[in-house]
Amino acid sequence: MPIIGSILKKGIKLRETLEQDYTSPYDLQKKELSKLLISARNTQFGRTYDFHAVLEQFRSFGQHDFFEKFKELVPVSDYDKMDEGWWHKMREGESDVSWPGKTKFFALSSGTSGAASKYIPVTKDMIRQIRKTGTRHIYTLSKYDFPDQFFQSGMLMLGGSTALNFSGNYYYGDLSGITTGQLPLWVQGFSRPTPKIKKHKDWEIKLEEIVESAPKWNIGMIVGVPAWMTILLERIIERYGVKDIHEIWPNLGSFVHGGVAFEPYKKSFDKLLGRPIHYIETYLASEGFIAFQDTPENRGMRLMLNGGIFHEFVPFNEENFDEDGQIVDNPETLMIDQVEEGKDYALLISTCSGAWRYLIGDTVRFLDKHSSEIIITGRTKHFLSLCGEHLSVDNMNRAVEMASEEFNIGIKEFTVAGVPDGKLFSHHWFIGTDDHVDVEALKARIDNCLNELNDDYAVERKHALKNIEMDVLPTEVFYDWLRAQGKEGGQTKFPRVLKKEKLESWLSFVGDKV
Repeated sequence: MPIIGSILKKGIKLRETLEQDYTSPYDLQKKELSKLLISARNTQFGRTYDFHAVLEQFRSFGQHDFFEKFKELVPVSDYDKMDEGWWHKMREGESDVSWPGKTKFFALSSGTSGAASKYIPVTKDMIRQIRKTGTRHIYTLSKYDFPDQFFQSGMLMLGGSTALNFSGNYYYGDLSGITTGQLPLWVQGFSRPTPKIKKHKDWEIKLEEIVESAPKWNIGMIVGVPAWMTILLERIIERYGVKDIHEIWPNLGSFVHGGVAFEPYKKSFDKLLGRPIHYIETYLASEGFIAFQDTPENRGMRLMLNGGIFHEFVPFNEENFDEDGQIVDNPETLMIDQVEEGKDYALLISTCSGAWRYLIGDTVRFLDKHSSEIIITGRTKHFLSLCGEHLSVDNMNRAVEMASEEFNIGIKEFTVAGVPDGKLFSHHWFIGTDDHVDVEALKARIDNCLNELNDDYAVERKHALKNIEMDVLPTEVFYDWLRAQGKEGGQTKFPRVLKKEKLESWLSFVGDKV
């Protein structure tokens, strides 16, 4: 019945959200901050930091007077500061702490830095905003050249368990578990797996039941973290003895991914397909739905400027961050109209979940200011600069992608550690691939790629950065380590940079495998 798909496709196109297309980024963000401040002005946080005084400045003729007042009165926070000062009160059942009312849901982060487990508040207002942004994203599918059959197909969402834990005052668990059921009913109708399978907390049982059900489903879109989606598709292909996933799901047309850069996985993922599909990136964090790729032509994602989040941008440099990636007191922060293309910024957000000037930990770069198009370049604490090489996760991802293409191998995981080397320094790479590769040749190629991509790295390779070491391991070793850490499935991912405390654990785990 292709006519149904055709109607759906046209209906989606007609309902695209156009507000952000025709309003300046500055105006959208000014309005968003005023809405947040008005909503939270009488909370404990709003009274402590005098939101009323900030709101008074919105009537000023100065373009950034309100922003300067906001920065003057409200401190920059990380998770520890927000949790110790405010969010623990929410979990204890207090009302009107940093957002109006009581907060019943908390998303558990993957804990890639800082605290082992972070409880991020998810308010009803944030759930509505995530639903709104998710629906916008679905509307943009009309910009892709999908056949009518695609719009009659289902969507497989590979997330964490929807069975939440209850503390007595609040529910906590994976963000996907909290937001399940918040998408429009017409979306839920073609969402897979079934509610029963989604509830499983045992990741292996969940994967096994999805594999068993796979031939019964007509899937057009898959959604999830690249590593775990790759494992699922490999198991389906192996179970049914087919050449590729399109023999099971002939209408599969797109993979919506997020949580980690896709470039290192692409080579391996392509091998699971019978024909090309669209790869669509999203930036959905525990703190909110921040951005998504809205056209097939753009490399980056459009930052959401009217989705319950006010963004600030901290130039990612030595003036604002120390060598460990810790933000300094009173850093320089910019509004959306003050940023420059091609520079890296750490992201601060204020949200309708009661986060205020909150350092989310990611760094972004603007590809196009006019359309607010960004890419994620790394984490504030996940970069290497032992001696001034300033190596970002984006540099690493690009180098691995280039080497994968040249050697025609799939590198599904990798991580890098900076280590002392006498009075100088070295980088130690751990590469996860199941393909045969000449380790010395791969090491030399990745090193050469980084020299091409990063001038600072090229300089330090001639001076303080003495050696490059590399160990190639089976991919399963990386996932076994995550399992040993109690981090499997959902949004969990392997850290791209291993700091000292995790390096010791990693080396102990791999033992004689290295």
